[in-house]
Amino acid sequence: MIGTTARTARRWLMREWPANAAGRRNMLLLMQLRWIAAGGQVATILIVHFAMGIALPLIPMLVAPVVATLVNLASMAVLRRRTDIAHAELFVALLFDVFCLTVQLYLSGGATNPFVSLYLLQVVLGAILLDRRSAWGIVAISAACAALLSKAYHPLILPPKLAGRLFDLHIAGTWVCFTMIATLLVLFIARINRNLRAREAYLADLRQQAAEEEHIVRMGLLASGAAHELGTPLASLAVILNDWQHMPHIAADADLSAEVKEMQAEVGRCKAIVTGILLSSGEARGEAPEVTSVHHFIDSIAEAWRAIHPGTPLQCQFGPHDYPRIVADPVIRQAVTNLLDNAVEAGANHVDLIVGCDNVMLNIAVRDDGHGFSDTMLAEFGKPYRSTKGNQGRGLGLFLVVNVVRKLGGDVSASNAPDGGALILLRLPLATLAYEERN
Repeated sequence: MIGTTARTARRWLMREWPANAAGRRNMLLLMQLRWIAAGGQVATILIVHFAMGIALPLIPMLVAPVVATLVNLASMAVLRRRTDIAHAELFVALLFDVFCLTVQLYLSGGATNPFVSLYLLQVVLGAILLDRRSAWGIVAISAACAALLSKAYHPLILPPKLAGRLFDLHIAGTWVCFTMIATLLVLFIARINRNLRAREAYLADLRQQAAEEEHIVRMGLLASGAAHELGTPLASLAVILNDWQHMPHIAADADLSAEVKEMQAEVGRCKAIVTGILLSSGEARGEAPEVTSVHHFIDSIAEAWRAIHPGTPLQCQFGPHDYPRIVADPVIRQAVTNLLDNAVEAGANHVDLIVGCDNVMLNIAVRDDGHGFSDTMLAEFGKPYRSTKGNQGRGLGLFLVVNVVRKLGGDVSASNAPDGGALILLRLPLATLAYEERN
């Protein structure tokens, strides 16, 4: 069951935060660049035609920005239903922009138009966003279009007042084109790099998660093996203590009888811990699943914990919700118990166990009045070998809790309570726990 829920959680994680989400954000940036290009083209066409008096084929030249606008609107509708964009789709988007630029240049002087340098913008974007083969494809197509425009184009007809100033107009246009390319590169390349860095950070988190899962598997195998090895001597001790309890000279001595009973209780506790380890590792799981209510499940955890820590008050608080019946998972029981133990070991004098739920998640929070977390601990929460308890702990308790909950499809967060102390929240999907969802 744990393996199934782990795969479900992994699929959910990949669906919510796919590694190719950077591609979607980069497509959105290309669409923003297309909006700017369409607006700039319309403004430039109108200024050149009406203000400067240079006759342009208005209708054909205005078709390109209109088509670009329609493509952007259609792309927005598609992206609402998509979480990732492949390199091939980015290549097609850049190719479309190259062809739109080619059409505009063909209608306005071809290679003599200083804005022919805008091809470089598409080439730079392709080099950053695409794989090597696709990037070289953009280079080849852009170069072919530029070469074609040196032979075939619609020449510009200058009015008499500008006929002798062609070189000055070309220099001015080149400056405007350079400024535009430099500005757009700074604005968009910085944002694209930020998207790519976010993706690399996400992949690094996945690699770290895989390493942690391998670590937890090794620890689980070690714990399971140790539990098996301890089972036999504990059973032998239980038999011996039971025999001692019935010996006449021990039964007649009140002190010896009390000590034997105390030893039996401790051996019973050890056997319960060993059983819990075996259950948590998946052995004997499902033989006798306990279907219970959330109230009873939490109360049983609290009652068992109070018996071991009678000097620390523990209060259970339940939100006014309709809680579903759940299959009590020993793994969750152990995770909550670990959090309660950590609270006491971190100096808490009072602990609250707060429970609530919504339509999707069961929320279990452990709040204490201890020292709380430092900023460093909050930043590294859930990582192994991070602890504030010195030699008492090595941070493995919280590490195990985080990984167990994550394998069940949930998440764990930590913070400092406003009135002091620590607050740790476990969010567990009802789809994993609720009995009704499993039938």
